[in-house]
Amino acid sequence: MISRRMLTKEEEEAMGDEVEVRREDQDKINKFSRLHQRELSIEEELKVKNKEKEELDDITTELELADEDDTIPYKIGDAFFHVPLPQAQEMLGLSTARLEEEIGELEDKLGTIREEMTQLKVELYARFGKTINLET
Repeated sequence: MISRRMLTKEEEEAMGDEVEVRREDQDKINKFSRLHQRELSIEEELKVKNKEKEELDDITTELELADEDDTIPYKIGDAFFHVPLPQAQEMLGLSTARLEEEIGELEDKLGTIREEMTQLKVELYARFGKTINLET
């Protein structure tokens, strides 16, 4: 098995400045770039989902203070429907659970992408040393 490691300063200097970029190297660089863009996209989506979850948590807290007999305007799509408090709380709980599941999936995807990026960084830095910058 090939061991992957970063080059020492001496090894970097011995390599020189000119390293030929092979097709497979370019493919790895392109893959790293695509992964980085996907990482940024998922991070942004995760921010939006976390904010939405925070808002749902706030609404849940507010509904705990509501009267049992009240009807609560609940937004479905573009319309608001007046539903009894227990039904609104149940629907809110389902929405929160679905959102938490989506957040978990996004975090898993993000972890996988970051692992792939780390592996590509090791391979590309081993090949190119200081001549390539993959810091994001």
